[in-house]
Amino acid sequence: MEQKILPASANLKEFERFLKSPYEIGVFLDMHIAQLKNISKMANEHGKKMIYHVDLIHGMKNDEYATEYICQEFKPFGLISTKSGVIHKAKQKGVIAVQRIFLIDSHALEKSFKLIEKTQPDYIEVLPGAMPWMIAEVKERVSTPIFAGGLIRTKDEVKAALKAGAEAITTSKKELWDFFDLS
Repeated sequence: MEQKILPASANLKEFERFLKSPYEIGVFLDMHIAQLKNISKMANEHGKKMIYHVDLIHGMKNDEYATEYICQEFKPFGLISTKSGVIHKAKQKGVIAVQRIFLIDSHALEKSFKLIEKTQPDYIEVLPGAMPWMIAEVKERVSTPIFAGGLIRTKDEVKAALKAGAEAITTSKKELWDFFDLS
């Protein structure tokens, strides 16, 4: 992944800012099902590739059926989820599958490694991403490329996460979008 910042939008105002940015790939976090059609249309009109967080689409269950519908109707670049069924279906449909994992404690980490082995996602999104030592540990254990997200607030934290082995950073912090701007 050449793009090191994946701008994450949680509302239409942030999404509109992303559309004006030089970034090609973006993440949409929190939306209502009724917004999906318009967001997809706007992204296509601006030549943007979207990764939708299936677990955060309100009004739609985060399961294989919803995933199939999203893939067929909106042809996203990628989908993020904590659910193995979503990851399997996204991969089956030829869509980038991002398995989101939470670094809560050692038990959760071990369960995540088993899940990653089972689902074989294209990417893992590690949260919180502000712990570079944990990114390095995850990178040592799995061959799957890593996105780091959550609680990354400064450019030094972005650099530390990338140095630790993250391929890219998912962030809604617009100051980081601007600092790492590609233009």
